[in-house]
Amino acid sequence: MDLHTGKSNWVDSLPYAPSFPALEQDATCDVLVVGAGECGALCAFELVSRGLDVIVVDKRKAVSGISSANTGMLQAASDKSLHSYIHSLGPERGVRVYRLCRQAVDQLERISSMLDFDCQFKRRDSLYFASTEEDVPGLKKEYETLAKYGFDADYWDESAIGDHFSFRKPAALYSRNDAEFNPYRFVNALLLYVSRQGARVFEHTEVIRHTTDKEGIVFYTPNYRIRAQYAVIAAGYEAQEWKRNPNAVMSSTFAIATRRLNDFPGWPGRCLIWETARPYLYIRTTADNRIVAGGLDERTGSGTERERMLRHKSDLLVERLRQLFPHIPDLRAEYSWAAAFGSTHDSLPLIGPQESFPRCYFALGYGGNGTVYSMIASQLIAGLLTEGRHPDAELFRFDRPVRDVGVSI
Repeated sequence: MDLHTGKSNWVDSLPYAPSFPALEQDATCDVLVVGAGECGALCAFELVSRGLDVIVVDKRKAVSGISSANTGMLQAASDKSLHSYIHSLGPERGVRVYRLCRQAVDQLERISSMLDFDCQFKRRDSLYFASTEEDVPGLKKEYETLAKYGFDADYWDESAIGDHFSFRKPAALYSRNDAEFNPYRFVNALLLYVSRQGARVFEHTEVIRHTTDKEGIVFYTPNYRIRAQYAVIAAGYEAQEWKRNPNAVMSSTFAIATRRLNDFPGWPGRCLIWETARPYLYIRTTADNRIVAGGLDERTGSGTERERMLRHKSDLLVERLRQLFPHIPDLRAEYSWAAAFGSTHDSLPLIGPQESFPRCYFALGYGGNGTVYSMIASQLIAGLLTEGRHPDAELFRFDRPVRDVGVSI
């Protein structure tokens, strides 16, 4: 699968990324993790911490897939509102989704602090604004729901937004204690960490088929075999080539990073910014003082189409930034990229076993909150593997009924 085109700013932030060997002989392990991106690295971390012998493989260079195109926003809020989750899942399960996301942000901060080099993790507030007047009632309802269940958010009217920012919008939710980080540095550092804890990481090692028997599961590369008791398939959007999931929706997304800036007038606290429109615009800053903006998604999975649209989408993203921040001079894109993007009809990730794949667990953090979902997936799968159960497994199982198809505010 053609995962991305163009170049993100993250790759240049780590010019000497760790490298790992290709597999050069048959191997055995407790758990094979397929995919050396964000979700695979987190799964390896959780499994190694539980004392399991882990091998991680990737058919490309590690962290060269979607993890290098991630925009690194970490939020408790999901693409789907809390009140919509409560409507479709009930109060207990709906609130549980948001609390798991909040816990995942905290856990990502803890892991970042353990790694060998700076992942540029920083706590940020978030502004979620109404794109149109028609979105205001839904935003008010979401504020009331968040307040009822103890989530820290304020409701701002147009005047309050204008008092703080260089733009005005009909309304917004202002929440605290979200975060941002550099996803490329994080995953590279995490793979280096797990390799030092005993995991074996192999890049340029493609799994082409597998078989199961009473003793376990055997994965075949073009030249060698890996025998494992279990496998975790953390192959991202390419997992749809293993088995197509009707709940999965594939599209394309676009992003830019500006040149370095001296100041951010009209942007207090450099908070994370996103909006109620779907697809939505999302904006953050970076440790080296750039603005990263993304969105303008298109319902195409074609790499050729993504590449054709990239220049125009980059120009549109720059124009949106200029409209929001007219006092930031000379805004222009220094980096631009387009990438495959996977979501689900019910805005929940896909985590757990699948029919016809014995001894395999899939960790697919699809959605705009993919890093947070990957953190949740890693802990859920580690629980399933080591204890045979996890209290939240039912929420994310592949065969769940899909209600309320679509996304609401």
